[in-house]
Amino acid sequence: MDGMGDVADPLDAQAIARAAAIDDALAGLASEALPLVSPAYSAKGGASAKQILTLTRTITLVGLAGLFMPAVLFMDLSALALLVFGALILWRASLTLLGAVRRLWPGRKFVRVNDETLPIYTLLVPLYREAETVPGLARAISELDYPPDKLDLKLLIEAGDEATAEALLVERWPHATEILTLPPGIPQTKPRALNFGLQRARGEVTAIYDAEDRPHPSQLRAALQALARGGDRMAGVQAPLKAHNSRETWVAGQWALEYAIHFGLIIPAMTLLRVPIPLGGTSNHFRTDVLRESGGWDAWNVTEDADLGLRLARMGWRFGFISPPTLEEAPESIRVWTAQRSRWLKGFMVTWLVIMREPKRAIRELGLLGFLAAQLSIAGPVLAAIAHGPLAFWCLACLVSGEITLGALGVGLLTAGYAVNAASAILSPGRFRLRRLWLILTLPFYWPLQSIAAVRAVYGLLNAPHFWAKTPHGLTARAPLSLAAAFAE
Repeated sequence: MDGMGDVADPLDAQAIARAAAIDDALAGLASEALPLVSPAYSAKGGASAKQILTLTRTITLVGLAGLFMPAVLFMDLSALALLVFGALILWRASLTLLGAVRRLWPGRKFVRVNDETLPIYTLLVPLYREAETVPGLARAISELDYPPDKLDLKLLIEAGDEATAEALLVERWPHATEILTLPPGIPQTKPRALNFGLQRARGEVTAIYDAEDRPHPSQLRAALQALARGGDRMAGVQAPLKAHNSRETWVAGQWALEYAIHFGLIIPAMTLLRVPIPLGGTSNHFRTDVLRESGGWDAWNVTEDADLGLRLARMGWRFGFISPPTLEEAPESIRVWTAQRSRWLKGFMVTWLVIMREPKRAIRELGLLGFLAAQLSIAGPVLAAIAHGPLAFWCLACLVSGEITLGALGVGLLTAGYAVNAASAILSPGRFRLRRLWLILTLPFYWPLQSIAAVRAVYGLLNAPHFWAKTPHGLTARAPLSLAAAFAE
């Protein structure tokens, strides 16, 4: 009968409907599983009533003290600031020294195993408005030193992102690749997409990559070897992240220097101390069963990486570190940098609130050293970001006016902070060129930008705590001359 070819077979229609219903259910679990099963570990509930009451009382007391005893309040706050930032500088100095010593240790010999013995490896790649980065991603996946038939690649896209979907369809991918489209839902975040992909993961190990990532070809094998040697309580490993466009602008250079310090010194030192590690958002390699046992990512936290690292530590798991890096695109403009940094700071605030809902429980789970390390690693960057701008204005006022002074302790603390950061920049991996010296000398001009991001983060925390401010990619003027040259930097 004419026109019958345009009508779908009823069985096919039913199958499509069932598949759509399954996807809707999985998407619901991707958002709600952790809040339902472990609400104390999820950011969905926001600040607790007790936390809000404590904050209200503190603000009230500070306000009254400022009204009736301003001099006493100023002295007390100054002493508290000196104590807190002194502790942060000492912590940073200790990690820098330990990380630098760790770099001198010879790494374990890499043992290449037969391809037939390798397990299936799941790669989760969330993409949202990333059509420009897809060709480079396809090349990077094809260059991985891993049997393509053992790669379980999940390309995770959002409903309605037709440009990215079309870009994915024209590239060549490993045979078992799946393009998974998330049904519309809230919150529309990267961790929600990752949870959706995790539900269909087939690999023994699961790695996370961003759309713009260019992982070193040997990274998967190195992760497997580290996991095999790490013992029963190792949940996964973190690979270092490097910027391939650090020479494009001053902001990109400062961002790249931060990453060199963080992944070259700080994270390796924290793994040695076995304290909670706020993971990077990409190039994490997890034991899939442990990842599922932990509840996956918190879809309601915009720094799902740092949150997951602390949650795993609270459950008794630890994390390792490997050396083959992943190349990333650094933000080249202050506008893009501020948007990204404000999301990070907002997520750190949310993560800290989650930890501090039940501080006694957190201490019991992490141990005293682990709890203190979490405070310094999560609350520390937020406090520093808030303080940098006012401190810069205060220093400027001291230069202009002879009546205002930082005091001997203030000058000493400021000098020590700069010295520690300069030392960490010098000791961090990478070739030391005149450009790095220039970046070190101009660090005091970079730090106050953090306060701009912090103000935006506080506003976001109060008005849209779960909103994900996406960092645009594919904006750099040029790619590296070669991946090999970029990896060698």
